[in-house]
Amino acid sequence: MRKLIVVMAWMAIACMNAQNVRETIRLDDGWKFAFGNAADPKKDFGCGTEYFNYLTKANSIHNEGPYVANFNDSTWQEVKVPHDWVTILPYADVASHSHGYKTVGYKYPETSVGWYRKTINIPAGDLGKHIALKFDGIFRNARVWFNGFYMGTEPSGYATQVYDVTEYVNYGGDNLICVRADATLEEGWFYEGAGIYRDAWLLKSAAVSVAPFGTFVYADLKQPYDKATIHVETEVNNHSLTTQQCEVSHRLLDADGREVAKSEPSTVTLKAKQTLNTQLLTLNLSAPHLWSPADPYLYKVETTVKVDGCVTDVYETTTGIRDVEFDADRGFLLNGQPLKLKGVNMHQDHAGVGAAIPDALQAWRIKQLKKMGCNAYRASHNPMTPTLLDICDREGILVIDENRLTGINEEHLRLLERMIKRDRNHPSVILWSNGNEEWGMENTIQGTRIAAAMREYTHLLDPTRHSTIANAGGREMVKGLDVVGFNYIVQNDVDNQKKNNPTWKIVGTEETTGCGTRGWYFKDEKYPGRMVSLNRTMEQNYENIIERGWKFYDERPWAAGLFYWTGFDYRGEPNPLSYPAHDSEFGILDYCGFPKDEAYYLKSWWTDEPVLHIFPHWNLQGHEGEEVEVWAYSNCDEVELTVNGKKLGRQPMPRNGHLKWKAVYQPGRVEAIGYKNGKRILTKTIETTKAATKVVLKADRQQIAADGQDMAIVNIELHDQKGRFVPNACPVLTFCLEGDASIIGCGNGDPSYLGSDHPDKQPCHTFSIPAFNGRAQVLIQSGKLPSTVTLKCTADGLKYGLLTITTK
Repeated sequence: MRKLIVVMAWMAIACMNAQNVRETIRLDDGWKFAFGNAADPKKDFGCGTEYFNYLTKANSIHNEGPYVANFNDSTWQEVKVPHDWVTILPYADVASHSHGYKTVGYKYPETSVGWYRKTINIPAGDLGKHIALKFDGIFRNARVWFNGFYMGTEPSGYATQVYDVTEYVNYGGDNLICVRADATLEEGWFYEGAGIYRDAWLLKSAAVSVAPFGTFVYADLKQPYDKATIHVETEVNNHSLTTQQCEVSHRLLDADGREVAKSEPSTVTLKAKQTLNTQLLTLNLSAPHLWSPADPYLYKVETTVKVDGCVTDVYETTTGIRDVEFDADRGFLLNGQPLKLKGVNMHQDHAGVGAAIPDALQAWRIKQLKKMGCNAYRASHNPMTPTLLDICDREGILVIDENRLTGINEEHLRLLERMIKRDRNHPSVILWSNGNEEWGMENTIQGTRIAAAMREYTHLLDPTRHSTIANAGGREMVKGLDVVGFNYIVQNDVDNQKKNNPTWKIVGTEETTGCGTRGWYFKDEKYPGRMVSLNRTMEQNYENIIERGWKFYDERPWAAGLFYWTGFDYRGEPNPLSYPAHDSEFGILDYCGFPKDEAYYLKSWWTDEPVLHIFPHWNLQGHEGEEVEVWAYSNCDEVELTVNGKKLGRQPMPRNGHLKWKAVYQPGRVEAIGYKNGKRILTKTIETTKAATKVVLKADRQQIAADGQDMAIVNIELHDQKGRFVPNACPVLTFCLEGDASIIGCGNGDPSYLGSDHPDKQPCHTFSIPAFNGRAQVLIQSGKLPSTVTLKCTADGLKYGLLTITTK
């Protein structure tokens, strides 16, 4: 009896030790960084030049490079990840046009390779666990070492990398992570940044556990959607050296954490070092709460793995239950109802931080898009950072998730598979995109075959979603697609193609906004990097303005919707301009997220909120006596305009259109009145202001988490003595920060600003940048101590602005 009690006690202790093994630890602080050299290995810390280099011996004790524990990195810079080293590099007119004239790439070997080192302690108690490193994205051609052992190379800057380091760990001691990133070559034709620009993680789990991205959760739904069958596929790893029999089961939890369904357990036997998919298990749910943009309700699947009756792993998968369909006659349907996609294309950079966008800033950017009625997001032209997909799930944004390249060689298919397995549980993802504007094969039979092969490969990995490729005008590749994506109706005779192919399912993957520089209404040769909106200058060339796209897709029920190019301005590709312009100016919002006039066009027709926006501003010094057009974007039935006391008329607003009046500019006052059903509902006034006299600060939040990651986005406006916004004020602003926080970047939305927008070192408490057209932005990231953070902004001759933020 005593022996039985001892055995049972031992088993109980073993089970207790086995539970709660899974940990996901963010590796953000404590990195050291230095530039290497892409052209000279001797200047690249001798990497690869040793007698026994990392390719000839698994771990040579004679090596002296950065991947060796005793390497002296005392002169290296301390950085946090995400980190984009390109933000601190200067501009040059001979640098890459497509990448925003930053001094990175093959012309600049001394700033195109970056090295990172970080030491972590892994307790002795972790012996027996499975330990892995995960990088959500390193740009690019990243080589990784752990304790001097070479782990591998990932060529793509957009792929999530997971490295099993279990057998290399120094348990109970220090462990060195070393990364070399080489941004010599470009993967895209847009700014891409460089370095560990996405999150890095340490993963701990039991020897028998769910594999990374090892679940696939999807629902069978049929109208009237009163019940759902949830299917769960699970991939389980046995990292141990012996055969293991495990039991896998699932629970479905609602948003409040209550169990609403559970599966029967499944038993699987895994040989040593084997990975297997378990039996497909189902959970039956009555009255499912459906996910939608209006109600992005999320469930959680809790997967439990047991060995010998002891829990070895609890793995959580967030999911949403919804029915997605693309239809040849009704367009896009969500939960059985047609829903027009009101989307934008987005690249992955922001003023002040480049490609290294913190999670809180990602969330803020999505909220700015939602303000103008956006419900969809195309990840152009690469897989998104995983945290951004989490945000889209929570915010109800519909996503086209895009692969970097179209191809069916082993490398291309491997990247496609990794994207789909990583992202297929996200309810926000409605369509896979297998590429963009592959001109070299759009009109070839090879293109058709490649597109069809990728389509079927996508179906193998995810039978619940369609795939597309964004087409620039070719006539062959489209034959191999589930959903035909058209980039620009000016390049594609969409109506005729639909007439000839009535079974095609169609979406507008890109359409022009025609936007220019925020608040810039007259061409000025002194500022060649700024552009007047094409919507005003090329109105007669109807193909180049924002209204054409929305009118076209809104009027055709068979069209799923469209994605404008672009939501935000982005660095690089400043067409049709060149240096000193370094940003694309076709964003509906500028590089900081400040709205341009065209944002109000979309808000007028994409939301039910009453909108009345008139422009240009009335600080048009130097244009006195000239005739100017005053435009209105509005969803009112009628708008009446008065300029300097003179009524210019009341006009009916055409659906999906705009209004305009001609006026002679003189300083004064412009008033617009909006009418609905004959009643006055809105008034908008703009006036010629005095010079700016004060700085006004406004943060998106007054309290942020003291976790070293959260942040406040602080927008700055310049006001005159009457409190009116001054739309042409551009003084130099100086920011001073007190408290446990840091300035991680600034911006102003000027697409030709050649000064610095990112501090050279962290933490940073003082920084200067000029305002542009009355606005600027500063990004404040918390430290790890609760603190009262004070931001002061000064400018010569102006009353300073003061803002307090609490970190807890």
